[in-house]
Amino acid sequence: MIKLFLMGLVSFGAFSFLRGAGGNDLEISVEEAHKKYSEDVMLLDVRTKQEWNECHVPNAVLIPLDELQNRLSEVPQDVEVVVMCRSGARSMTATRMLHAKGYKKTLSMKGGINAWFGKNFELTCTK
Repeated sequence: MIKLFLMGLVSFGAFSFLRGAGGNDLEISVEEAHKKYSEDVMLLDVRTKQEWNECHVPNAVLIPLDELQNRLSEVPQDVEVVVMCRSGARSMTATRMLHAKGYKKTLSMKGGINAWFGKNFELTCTK
């Protein structure tokens, strides 16, 4: 009986908090992010300075995740913001934080710069 109840909860999405309460609504594919890159969006990179120096997307803005809370004034609320990191985990954390602070036009790029690199999209690299 309990097993059936839990299966019902899972199938109706009652445990969506385990995914971050609608995390998929806050995420876009690397292809979608690249399309938006050519439009009037801010590409926000939340990786570390060292990661940025190794390789980054041209015209992206670096605000490391551990500095984002204190640098919110640098993130516009009136334009769409696509957040990226290495693999997508930190960008989702940043996106959730920004949404909680009222930045509703913010999306996390699934797969991060690893996915961007895998598609051979524009990058500036030192190596």
